[in-house]
Amino acid sequence: MGASGWDYVTEYEGSVEASFAALQAEVFDKEYGDGDTYGSLAELRADEEFMCEEGTHSILDIDRVVHTTGAPRYETGDVGTLRPLPADRAVHHFGTDRPTVQRYGEVMAAANAAMSHQQFEQSLIGECRMRWTGLYVLLYTGEQPTHVGIFGYSGD
Repeated sequence: MGASGWDYVTEYEGSVEASFAALQAEVFDKEYGDGDTYGSLAELRADEEFMCEEGTHSILDIDRVVHTTGAPRYETGDVGTLRPLPADRAVHHFGTDRPTVQRYGEVMAAANAAMSHQQFEQSLIGECRMRWTGLYVLLYTGEQPTHVGIFGYSGD
């Protein structure tokens, strides 16, 4: 099937961890809420064969938030991590260290419309360089964080 990119904008719940957990609950309910296959996110994650070989191609493939901006590496156990977009890269892509939800949408749309591989690599989405990981950026209304933009790649 190949890897899939995904992105979300979710409300900021006072911390990135709380926002991440709320988003995962929402996505799980939408995708698996019928309870036919998995009764909970923990049951989904317990299906190691499915999760390791195929995954959900969504935020559900990420299991923890880390607060380092260092590049993730497979050999250091960074699979399944969500980390912040470095501040200098946020300024590069958004023109500010306090992007809005609207600006995030514009930058993400431009990244999705990139025609060449080089344009894509230089886009916001191109910042996520390792499968099974994601990046986040706080989004602001005035001086207050109100949302979190989350994007990444997962899948076989």
